[in-house]
Amino acid sequence: MLDELRAKLPGWVEASRAKAREGDVASYIPELAKAPREALGVTVMAADGQTVSAGDAELRFTMQSISKVFTLLLALMDNGEEGVFAKVGKEPTGDDFNSMLKLELVEPGKPFNPLINAGAIAVTSLIRGDTPAAKTARILAFFGEAAGGARLDVNLDVYRSESATAHRNRSLAYFLKDNEVLGDDVDVEDVLGAYFRHCAVEVDCGQLARMALVLALGGIDPVSGRRLVPRRYVQIAKAFMLMCGMYNASGEFAIQVGIPAKSGVSGGILALVPGRFGIGVVGPALGAKGNSTAGVHLLETMAAELDWSMF
Repeated sequence: MLDELRAKLPGWVEASRAKAREGDVASYIPELAKAPREALGVTVMAADGQTVSAGDAELRFTMQSISKVFTLLLALMDNGEEGVFAKVGKEPTGDDFNSMLKLELVEPGKPFNPLINAGAIAVTSLIRGDTPAAKTARILAFFGEAAGGARLDVNLDVYRSESATAHRNRSLAYFLKDNEVLGDDVDVEDVLGAYFRHCAVEVDCGQLARMALVLALGGIDPVSGRRLVPRRYVQIAKAFMLMCGMYNASGEFAIQVGIPAKSGVSGGILALVPGRFGIGVVGPALGAKGNSTAGVHLLETMAAELDWSMF
């Protein structure tokens, strides 16, 4: 299949690139508005570590909401299932990723799942570390380990831009504090500082594909064979990706593509074919539901041509 990918992937990328014209780069975080609108890149990594790339795969971008998958895993390793799910639920919302509607309307007022903003903020509060810097150091170390030992860093320009304009996220966090999802010992601004930083961790498609392959292999590093994450926690993360990973287009994506995935508003998409491939995509132009227009089209093409759907 890798030989077929090498032959066909460049053509598929160029065919999907036209879909970028149907979207726009995110502008509510001003620094993200600088991304090249018609860029599209992809890397596919097989279980033996071999890779195939096409398009703008070397373009660097911030993980944004993709990071929520890995902070969930870290929080599960720090606290166990009981500790995490005391603070967040296990269900899709049907609302926008930054909505606070159900926090007020549905008892007990905790976020519905870890992949919406409120849920990810609650999860970030559970990661061990006495200071935002200590939390961030642990997050970067874990992300880097999943990316094959890469040295990953926070894009400070994006972090500052996000922090300066994050009025809705601050509202969500203080609402969580009022609902006692964030405990008395939790400093809201400290949690938000760590949250904004992990959203601003910078990667390329190859690093994202390596992280995806760890999930595809049930938590095992594809090169060393070492287990990085307990299999049970990876199962939980992949289930959330399938249910909630593509915002309010998650059901459509499951039908059209049929593999676990998580998108971010930088235009990144992490996807995986269980047991076989990790996939990193970037296409900064977003559709109405916050997903890369060209990236989703490319994954639809690949899944159809290569029979990747789990269903």
